[in-house]
Amino acid sequence: MNIKLAYGTKGLDINLPDNLNVTVVESKHVRAVENQAVAVRDALRHPIAAKPLKDSVKSSDKVAMVFNDITRPTPYKTILPALLDELDHVPDDHIILLNATGTHRSNTKRELRNILGEEVVNRFQVFQNNAIDPDTHTFVGTTKSGNEIWLHKGYVESDIRILTGFIEPHFFAGFSGGGKACMPGLTLLETVLRNHSVKNLDDPKATWGITDRNPVWEDITEAASIVQPTFLLNVTLNRDKQITGVFAGDLKESHRRGCTFAKRNATIPVRVPYDIVITCNSGYPLDLNLYQSIKGISMAAQIVKEGGSIIMAADCWDGIPEHGEYAKFLLEAGSPEHLLEMIRTPGFLVQDMWQAQIQALVLQKANVYFYSKNLSDEQITTAMLRPCHSIEAMIDELMREYGRDVSICVLPEGPRSIPSIDNTWR
Repeated sequence: MNIKLAYGTKGLDINLPDNLNVTVVESKHVRAVENQAVAVRDALRHPIAAKPLKDSVKSSDKVAMVFNDITRPTPYKTILPALLDELDHVPDDHIILLNATGTHRSNTKRELRNILGEEVVNRFQVFQNNAIDPDTHTFVGTTKSGNEIWLHKGYVESDIRILTGFIEPHFFAGFSGGGKACMPGLTLLETVLRNHSVKNLDDPKATWGITDRNPVWEDITEAASIVQPTFLLNVTLNRDKQITGVFAGDLKESHRRGCTFAKRNATIPVRVPYDIVITCNSGYPLDLNLYQSIKGISMAAQIVKEGGSIIMAADCWDGIPEHGEYAKFLLEAGSPEHLLEMIRTPGFLVQDMWQAQIQALVLQKANVYFYSKNLSDEQITTAMLRPCHSIEAMIDELMREYGRDVSICVLPEGPRSIPSIDNTWR
């Protein structure tokens, strides 16, 4: 049996014996809208619970357009021309583009050109969120949970605020898109730490595909609403990164409809958990580093047996990465048990602890083997994972442990497919 995993830009072929008990779980393939550029334009002119974008903006307005960083596949070379056509009455020097990096690293000039296109980068001012620079942020209010919200000044000081992005299930916010472009996208680190807290992530509602009563998501939406965005433009994508739906207009209502659409097409029921789950991190750009790959590992953990094994394949051209606190935190912790003990110490707050928390919980449930052509065995073991040099050879080895009746599930698209046992998410 030959299966192609989403890995980097070209994919990774694996061959499994035909006599094994293998289940392949893929999301429903949704065809792209007939004309993607026209679909975006029409959504801007006929939005959900809002005025058409062009009618909302005066020529004298200062406009901030918020976009996703290099870790997300949002098709801006399709989206931006439509947006800019609706803003053709606004002078270029009244428009800024804000890169919602959150706590991620700044993108390189080459990466910005890849995201936005050469012409857009040359034509407009582009700013990137720096989560550790308080001078570029301003305090805007406090959420019900007590989270002090600091947002990028360029966003707050604009007359018109446009959030963009794409919607897919997220491992603790429920879904991407919506207010996530604002928070954590444009916030200070301290604001992110309070939102991504141990307490919030321990809540059973803070998981794949759930926004209702999810403390992480509710705090995000409340934070994004303090300085109300004028307009939201979100899209859904298929496995070929083509637009399958456009959801534009009011922040909450347009995002809610997009989530309903995404959940309906991503959820695949499975009957029982598996001994082994083979997965990936949806290929480029999401599998750029090990940190991001915890999303795919977390999804696989939803359907692996206690004491089972997960095999993750991710390109990791960006390494662990070395920026941020994730690699240092894992090295210091040394074990999942010590890591969880550290983060549950009152007052303990470290950047990237949320990713490490999810990883540690998975490692308490299952063994995780990691395949990457760009990471050394030392890097993988330091991250508390087990090196895998060949997925086929690893399956042969695990068969000696589990026996020939071993049950195997393959998620060729990684976290784009959401397998659900008994139609539940948890």
